Formats: sequence, structure tokens, C-alpha cells
Amino acid sequence: MSKLTGQLVSLRAIEPEDLDVLYNIENNQTYWEVSNTQAPYSRYILKQYIENSHLDIYEAKQLRFVVEDKKKNLVGMIDLFDYNPQHLRAGVGVLIDKKHQEKGYATEAIQLLNNYAFSILNLKQLYANISTDNKKSILLFEKLGYQKTGIKKDWIFSNKTFKDVAFYQLIHA
Repeated sequence: MSKLTGQLVSLRAIEPEDLDVLYNIENNQTYWEVSNTQAPYSRYILKQYIENSHLDIYEAKQLRFVVEDKKKNLVGMIDLFDYNPQHLRAGVGVLIDKKHQEKGYATEAIQLLNNYAFSILNLKQLYANISTDNKKSILLFEKLGYQKTGIKKDWIFSNKTFKDVAFYQLIHA
């Protein structure tokens, strides 16, 4: 499998050529709130990450894909994280660059990832942690069948205040 392909986007493995984009994403402080990042990443560390991205999800406990549009433009990234083989679950994270949002890319990327997780990895459930003030992400995940099953009170400390995080699950029948 070289990529997962839909009508609008494809999901592919990270390549060495993606280093600059990964560097910009990982060091963009506006994303740190949701990624639990607290310090910048060096190009060296990210280069090592890319070099080790050949490790499968069973070893790395995570799997990141690049989201490409039909013209092969990198429009974002999506990943499975906190993979737990015992309980057959993983978290889902998606980031679509602002200039590519509201084109259906995130919807299709998550659908492709859901299908991969359930049919190839045989997972039982996927979950997402979404800040309760992130209305776009809440609508996106709810549209895709994820159900809010709880609230993590005062979960994220950001801009000198605490935020609640909603816990969403998609359980495969």
C-alpha cells in the first residue's frame, strides 16, 4: 500500500522532502495547545523522526500520514496516536492548513483513516480529544459519527486560563 486514496485527497507516508513543512507545523505555537508541545523542535530531531517513520504502528504506537490534494499539494497531516493493541484503540489527530480548510479535505482524510484503522488494523475504536471552543472540529467529528462521551474539565492550560476538552469516540460495530 503506497497510499490511501479518496475523491479529494490521498494519505501517504511522510517523505524526507516533507521536512520543511513538518518543521513549520511542529513549531507553530498556535498548534501547541492541542499537541502538548512546549518547546520548538529542531530540524535534526524532525529529520530523525522522518527517518524512523518506517517503523510500523506496532513499534512506534503512532502513524502519521501526509494529506495531499489531487494535484499532490501537501494540504495537511493526519495521525493515529496512543495506539493500544491490547484494547484495539487509537487517538485521531488531523490538521489541515488554513488556506485549504472548508474544502472537504479533513472529512475525507478522517474517513480514509477510519476505514484503514477498522479494516486493516482491526481496531475497535478511535477517539479524539477536542477543546470545547473548537466548534469546527466538533462539527467535523460529529458529522463523521463520533459521539461525545465525556468532558475533561480544565484539561488544557492555555493563555493563562483552563479549557475543557470533549472526548469523542467512534466505536466500530
